[in-house]
Amino acid sequence: MAPSIDLNSDVGEGFALWSLGDDAAMLAITSSANIACGFHAGDPRGMRATLEIAARHGVTLGAHVAYRDLAGFGRRDLDVSADDLFAETIYQIGALRALASSVGTSVDYVKPHGALYNRIVHDERQASAVVRAMVELDPTLVLLGPPGAVVLDLAEEAGLTTATEAFADRAYTPDGRLVSRREPGAVLHDPTLIADRMLTLVQTGRLTAVDGTELQLSPDSICVHGDTDGAVAVARAVREKLETAGVAVKPFATR
Repeated sequence: MAPSIDLNSDVGEGFALWSLGDDAAMLAITSSANIACGFHAGDPRGMRATLEIAARHGVTLGAHVAYRDLAGFGRRDLDVSADDLFAETIYQIGALRALASSVGTSVDYVKPHGALYNRIVHDERQASAVVRAMVELDPTLVLLGPPGAVVLDLAEEAGLTTATEAFADRAYTPDGRLVSRREPGAVLHDPTLIADRMLTLVQTGRLTAVDGTELQLSPDSICVHGDTDGAVAVARAVREKLETAGVAVKPFATR
């Protein structure tokens, strides 16, 4: 059987009159889409418009849940209570699901965003809140996150299906974490270089860290951040490189 991989992107991250990224172009390339739910970005009108485009392309949809942090784009670490995070996770998924239903599509998975995504790699209290929200709302939702994250372990213990991802446009440290955006070279921009890097990852399970260390990864999905400069060109180059090499691009979450 030919190898396959999912290609996902963060979309719907505009707000009111402010737009970010080219969602229409990105949704014609990716197989899955993480849609902002109004807490780090996005508003009801924009969310619904993004869902309409995604539905036309048959893209699988995920709720991109985050801290309540519009000013910081969800990238500031917040020590929120477990009860607040639990309720706010349900709120975000529920809002996106209602809007998705209104355009004849559905939400199949959840991917935490930004600082929340990084925090629940190691924070069991916040990780448990996210997992509990998914279990109580809809235990058939799939949780997408980074390999080795405590939230994925807790999700599996709770009976949820999980999937892992690698980031096409980000540099990695020798211990398998993302290089901080505050560091030079943390974000990659060369479409050809990125596409070659992702094909190597899919074919060999190896990804080179910033110091030359060869990391061993076997992700279910590859992410291209929608707000990265040149994101569409990167996503297109990755998809074309994979498909030319015989790698099928298809959603990891199908229900």
